[in-house]
Amino acid sequence: MVQMPPDVVNLLNAALTAELTVIDKRERMYTDPLIPMWDGRHILMTSSVLFSRKLERIKANPKVSVSLNDPVACPVTPFLRATIQGDARVIDGDIHQDWERLLPLWTAKEPSVSKLMRFRFALPLFWERSVIEITPRRALVWPGGDTTQTPDIFDLSEDAA
Repeated sequence: MVQMPPDVVNLLNAALTAELTVIDKRERMYTDPLIPMWDGRHILMTSSVLFSRKLERIKANPKVSVSLNDPVACPVTPFLRATIQGDARVIDGDIHQDWERLLPLWTAKEPSVSKLMRFRFALPLFWERSVIEITPRRALVWPGGDTTQTPDIFDLSEDAA
């Protein structure tokens, strides 16, 4: 895989939320705000399994898009906007523990998760989670966040290597 541009990595690491867009079987798009985490190879997100249609939609069509465009939720200087297109998969083996490998990344971004962990057994449905693992294939980047300009496009697929 070609390396993610460093500016986009910084944006992913700083972003408190990103918009994940998935497609249903009728080709309608749905967008949900989620917390993006970067492990150096994949964009990782978690989702409660309770009433989560996004997980079923990803299983039916793995093509997704992640948008990082809010200057408050993505505090980087200088500001830029990015959209990452890729292939997702849902990791939902043990919904009680598989996601725990993301805790270091998640708590680094959202420290309040550590405090919520003590309520894990009082709020069990929140903690029944699947991991969404996105393999980036293409990144569109708008330096300065100016979407009136043509974005810089990075092909991140293995074919581009």
